[in-house]
Amino acid sequence: MLALAVSGKLRASGSQYKRLDVGRDSVTIMPIMNICVIGTGYVGLVGGACLADRGHKVTCVDIDTDKIARLLKGELPIFEPGLDEIVARNMKEGRLICTTSYKEGAKDAEIFFITVGTPPKENGEADLQYVYKVAEQIGQHMNGYAVVVGKSTVPVGTNRRVKEIIAEQYSGEFDIASNPEFLREGSAVDDFMNPDRIVVGVEADRAKKEMEKVYESFECPKLFLDIESAEMVKYASNAFLATKISFINEIANVCEQVGASVDNVAKGMGLDARIGPHFLQAGIGYGGSCFPKDVRALAQTAGTNGYDFKLLRSVIDVNQHQQLHFLERMRKQLGGFASKTIGVWGLAFKPNTDDIRESVALEMIEQIIKEGGLVQAYDPRAIENVKKEAPQVTCVDSAQCAAHGADALLIATQWDEFNIVDLSQVKANMRGDIIFDGRNMLDPDFVRKQGFIYFSIGR
Repeated sequence: MLALAVSGKLRASGSQYKRLDVGRDSVTIMPIMNICVIGTGYVGLVGGACLADRGHKVTCVDIDTDKIARLLKGELPIFEPGLDEIVARNMKEGRLICTTSYKEGAKDAEIFFITVGTPPKENGEADLQYVYKVAEQIGQHMNGYAVVVGKSTVPVGTNRRVKEIIAEQYSGEFDIASNPEFLREGSAVDDFMNPDRIVVGVEADRAKKEMEKVYESFECPKLFLDIESAEMVKYASNAFLATKISFINEIANVCEQVGASVDNVAKGMGLDARIGPHFLQAGIGYGGSCFPKDVRALAQTAGTNGYDFKLLRSVIDVNQHQQLHFLERMRKQLGGFASKTIGVWGLAFKPNTDDIRESVALEMIEQIIKEGGLVQAYDPRAIENVKKEAPQVTCVDSAQCAAHGADALLIATQWDEFNIVDLSQVKANMRGDIIFDGRNMLDPDFVRKQGFIYFSIGR
């Protein structure tokens, strides 16, 4: 039926759902779609909740019974600022449903979003088994025309294969689309609700019209492409950003040799409109669930199609070398890690998330422990994940506790709270007096005035 929402009330009049947005000078009728989101990780849960908040009816499906049970109790399986409020509000108002049942999710679905993980294989290739399993389930449960949308980051050609798998199970009419996400963990809600662009790859005009309905309330450039180009956009974007990070880290290493400040260099570069200031923060390298995986996958895709992507291989090498270079500086200054206690601030791969996938901090900690060092670490959000995934790491309850009795302090994640820690108290708590700032968070002159020996990157 067609529902027009007037002053919060609904009335029936047709074959679809629509919402009436009343502005100061105009009245806009917005489509309300029945959407099934499969996968409740960062992409699926954020996307599903935000689409519900825009008025769509969304059913999130996940085969992880524990995850769904937690969601139904109001507990989020991930930390993402602002997400808990959106999930709670839309579950309460009935626009967001969470279930383990594909049948329930597919019942009235006009759009299926596939948002499951594509972890890397040992050779760097994306593991697509979860995407293809979801495609099978969609084919078995679809009961009318719908658009199946790949939102997971996948190599070119994946969505074509998804179409083939569904067609093996379902004889009715459907279309496919590719709709890559560009969410940054820690600001994913704002990124989804206020995107700088929406990219959709389609092969049929009907699918394009359906996807236009999904995103009609979003005010941003909407780029409709062929499916292969849309699949490539996400990999190309992440690879370019990773390249900027590796480039500025190489510049930082040169700055150390010539006596320049990478902060000043990055500021001068960033004012060039052709370059921009973003992703020019020197540090111990990128990590997380996207950049390492996507850069390797794109390099692998190029290789399997007969092209040697030399630049990306260098980006990967530089990123791996960056943490090794910093570890060597620590090792040299401390005379080795054996029997040394290192306090570590930060375990998540970046601030404002509890995600520890491909965390540079954990990789460095692993090496310190391997060489006989003792580590006591603190992170505002990631400790529970570390206890489950890396139980060998000793976690403590505060930044001051991490510094207590330490020979040196390593700053590995740039959480804001580390900028306001009382360094005089840190100095009193520590056995040693060395700070290794792997994220260039602190002001060198101020730290040294507190009596510390201070090392950062490119400064």
